[in-house]
Amino acid sequence: MLNSYLYFYVYLAVFIIGVTIYVSRQRKKHDTHSALLRHAVETGLMEPPSLHPLVDTTRCMGSGACVKACPERALGVVDGKAVLINAAHCIGHGACAAACPVEAITLVFGTEKRGIDIPNVTQHFEANVPGIFIAGELGGMGLIRKAAEQGRQAVNALRKKAGGKTDYDVVIVGCGPAGLSAGLAAIEHKLRYKLIEQEESLGGAVFHYPRQKVAMTAPVELALIGTVRFAEVHKEKLLEFWLDVVQKTGLKISFRERMEAVEREQGHFVVRTNQGSYSANTVLLALGRRGTPRKLDVPGEESHKVVYRLIDPVQYKGRAVLVVGGGDSALEAAISLSQQEGTDVTLSYRSAAFSRVKQKNRMLLEQQEKAGRLKVMLNSQVTRVSDQHVDIDYDSVPQRLRNDFVIVCAGGLLPTPLLQSMGIQFETKYGTS
Repeated sequence: MLNSYLYFYVYLAVFIIGVTIYVSRQRKKHDTHSALLRHAVETGLMEPPSLHPLVDTTRCMGSGACVKACPERALGVVDGKAVLINAAHCIGHGACAAACPVEAITLVFGTEKRGIDIPNVTQHFEANVPGIFIAGELGGMGLIRKAAEQGRQAVNALRKKAGGKTDYDVVIVGCGPAGLSAGLAAIEHKLRYKLIEQEESLGGAVFHYPRQKVAMTAPVELALIGTVRFAEVHKEKLLEFWLDVVQKTGLKISFRERMEAVEREQGHFVVRTNQGSYSANTVLLALGRRGTPRKLDVPGEESHKVVYRLIDPVQYKGRAVLVVGGGDSALEAAISLSQQEGTDVTLSYRSAAFSRVKQKNRMLLEQQEKAGRLKVMLNSQVTRVSDQHVDIDYDSVPQRLRNDFVIVCAGGLLPTPLLQSMGIQFETKYGTS
């Protein structure tokens, strides 16, 4: 009998110790996530950029499975429920929704405060204008695997309209995951296709992700290739994979070709670009939501020294570079440039503070500024670009800086007016799927 009591108390002690450790760890996680949430609120980082999770708190059991599944660490558990603690970091890959054991997460667009315009499409991804199809990020699908699937399915649907005396069966606009997948499907179905991309690189929004950013966490089905299984892959590996696919399949891409108009003529479409005009039975818009780079609209901006993203910091070594912008891409560009020996880096931003940037970038920027490796000019605006200088109003005081290159990281403009001129209708989403 004594041994029975002894075993009971031993088991009870082990149980109490286990519960105490568990509760302590949970309290520590709660405090950490609560602090991150407060910081996000204080710094204005609570607005997600696009597709993001909406948690049903009546169903959420606070298991933390979604938190573990999120490579961006955008989710946390506060007061026993999952919540976006770093909404601005969310890229909408949907791993959290797939991991939730009670299906308490829905992926939605926009918020109560900020709506997102999403075009109306059918289940076959055809817009309200017959013959125009929309797939991928423009249609609100930021998930790489689903964007690729939409591109493939859209071509499966539009191939029924192939044939005739047009130049092409389909003109595909955009070379992100949806456009690339659509191009492969067009080859598989032996369609006459034209794939255009306004930039000089493929990958769409993925190309602009920060280095080593997790880009895809689920398998994707591609025409000609089959099922591609990436448990978790960084942007560099994914872009390398796409390049390999293009080489193996012979997919033809017309880079630096920008769509300027799509018009209906005699039962078919005429797609006008900066390089020519093409007749087509159908048009597939696989555009990203970054749109056309937002410009400064100042004299001299047309100079070759002005670019709209940083590709390789090494090429600017020892030069005087001005970075314009106040988002993460601008800060990351300035930080990378400042790490090159002898580079004179200035970061110009029109507002008085960086309100929606990652804390890590903010800290690195402050470190480089204190070390004298770069200069930050808040409340400043570029007024003119010349061959050897750039003019800036800094706190309303005109200044002239020695300058070799200007890198503008000010986001993009979605061609909504152009799309509306085609007759495409949009619906504004305020936190709905």
